[in-house]
Amino acid sequence: MSDKQTVKIFDTTLRDGEQSPGASMNLSEKMEIAQALVDLNVDIIEAGFPIASPGDFEAVREIASNIRGATICGLARCNERDIDRAWEALKTAQASRIHVFLATSAIHREFKLKMTREEIIQRAVEGVKRAAGYCDDIEFSPEDAVRTEPDFLCEVVEAAIKAGATTVNIPDTVGYATPQHMGKVIIDLKNRVPNIDQAIISIHCHNDLGLAVANSLAAVEVGAGQIECTINGIGERAGNCSLEEVVMALRTRSDYYQHSTKINTERLVPTSRLVSSITGLQVQRNKAIVGRNAFAHEAGIHQDGMLKERTTYEIMRPEDVGLSKTDLVLGKHSGRAALADRAKALGYHLSGEQLQVVFEEFKKLADKKKEIYDGDISSLCEQEIRGEASHEWSLVSLEVSSGTGKAPQVKMTLRHGEEEKSAEVSEGDGPIDAAFWAIERITGLELTCKDFQVRSATLGRDALGEVTVEIESNGSTFRGRGASTDTVEATVKAVLDAVNRILFTAASKS
Repeated sequence: MSDKQTVKIFDTTLRDGEQSPGASMNLSEKMEIAQALVDLNVDIIEAGFPIASPGDFEAVREIASNIRGATICGLARCNERDIDRAWEALKTAQASRIHVFLATSAIHREFKLKMTREEIIQRAVEGVKRAAGYCDDIEFSPEDAVRTEPDFLCEVVEAAIKAGATTVNIPDTVGYATPQHMGKVIIDLKNRVPNIDQAIISIHCHNDLGLAVANSLAAVEVGAGQIECTINGIGERAGNCSLEEVVMALRTRSDYYQHSTKINTERLVPTSRLVSSITGLQVQRNKAIVGRNAFAHEAGIHQDGMLKERTTYEIMRPEDVGLSKTDLVLGKHSGRAALADRAKALGYHLSGEQLQVVFEEFKKLADKKKEIYDGDISSLCEQEIRGEASHEWSLVSLEVSSGTGKAPQVKMTLRHGEEEKSAEVSEGDGPIDAAFWAIERITGLELTCKDFQVRSATLGRDALGEVTVEIESNGSTFRGRGASTDTVEATVKAVLDAVNRILFTAASKS
């Protein structure tokens, strides 16, 4: 085992992953994910793109100031304003990296940048040098590298390393490569760039053809020393290389790849569920490693083989990725300490005040249902994490009645600061539609529901229902989530979560 090389894991869930439509996160949610990534033991956390918005800058700065145990990275284009802004956000980090990028492919040069090859190299060198004046850990990415002419790519990479880049990242920005193609790109760089040994070769693959993990593994096989990936493979368009898949591929087939990572694989499932819950992007049941069916066996011949010898149909143990044999953990007589311990095991880092709120909600839930599952606890923790940043509107009381052939009736009271406002509605196509009307009447906002999803947090007919909504307001889309054993109440909480995001966004722009 000692001759195996260690591959660095660069997680960009908080930057590229957040660019998934509808996956934007508030500051407290980003902090929670950043801490989960440290617990997972990733090497580098790309916390955001500081110049993109005040919110992005603040998130990177807070993560840099408070998160320890991983290198914190900020993205910047190759210009002075971006790089200076990135360093301003990163300078308090225990270990920091500036990641500068510039497109190099012919199609990007001609249509996006309108720059010559010489101008590209000059801009790249200037960007890397400016970043290197702030810190020693500099990553350079020639955007759309896989579609860049090989001769020019080698020239740009050599110049970037000479200017001070310690990592050169080769992005397959549009998910165009195949494994054989990707391997050839890395081999060319190793054979033709004279100073390539002075930098780590990184790989950043998108999944447009479903090949992101395969392409990343092909790059590692021929010399890449860093993989850029996201939890659950989230990201723009079809997403990125999935962290859990590429890590477990290297671990399970270490006999072939002769590489390993530092990832604490037992945190994979909890981290996956945390990110899914926060972003509202549900993991498909049959997804490798973290999907609900990943270790399920239904076919009779498979079940028979499993009973005789597990390895007949399983190449990994569920425990190795963080799946417990049972998630029944607590009941109404469980105490605060037991809840705190279980929340921590599920990957949540709650303050004393947050824990008290979750404990109170836990006790209320325990009065409604006999058995409390991990999924229930996760939902309660998520509600508190999401709600911490803004309590503009909250639910005080809700009465609903409906029946076949009768107009639904909703009586609702909401709290806004110290003030309570109420409305009664007897219109709409069912109780949920009536609840939307009541919220609009109380808040004064016009809300258009673009997406509505309901799922069970756990098993059983008394399970918490989790509702995710996408609400359009003034041309922008906002996501909201809510949970309750009552689906209508969960819907109201989800809509109010979106309303609070709408108000927060409006306030930050004013």
